[in-house]
Amino acid sequence: MTEPGGVAWPPDPISTARLLLRGAEARDRASFIELFASPEVGTHIGGARPRDDLERSVPEVPGRRGLFVVELDGAMIGTITLGRRAAELAHHLRPDAGESELGYLFLPEAWGFGYAAEACAAVLGWFAAARPGEPVVLCTRIANSPSMRLARKLGFTEVTRFEEYGAEQWLGVWCSVTPSGRSRSAGPRE
Repeated sequence: MTEPGGVAWPPDPISTARLLLRGAEARDRASFIELFASPEVGTHIGGARPRDDLERSVPEVPGRRGLFVVELDGAMIGTITLGRRAAELAHHLRPDAGESELGYLFLPEAWGFGYAAEACAAVLGWFAAARPGEPVVLCTRIANSPSMRLARKLGFTEVTRFEEYGAEQWLGVWCSVTPSGRSRSAGPRE
């Protein structure tokens, strides 16, 4: 199977200094439910989902192609997604809406330790090796200050701002090759 951007899926697990990024497994189901039922996480994604609904709807093996489980010391702490930006969403880099989009969600107890930056940088590095020069977009609410800081730290640059879902949104782009054709690091920048 291929996804995102024609890349073979699933990739081998990706190890960082502290984390393991891998495909979803049945043992992650409870953490997926916790993630989407969390009021803190829900603040940034349009609201928490009722736990009862999640218990009924989350499959035995949650996740999909383009989703990495972020694991710390054997436990899921979040997810990173890398897939095609939905064509029906506003604002694309290409007329065919074919760009890849990075997304991430972490359990609140994992916030503030740099795990999102470490995991996102690893996924961007993997993608840059698989699809050199291919851009990646990221969309977040401007009011989500931690997400805005992370986007900038990862090297995303603003493309546009727009109103959607009742809030001002920010769309940024990242590419492993600069406009001059020189490669740049996919890792966090200070």
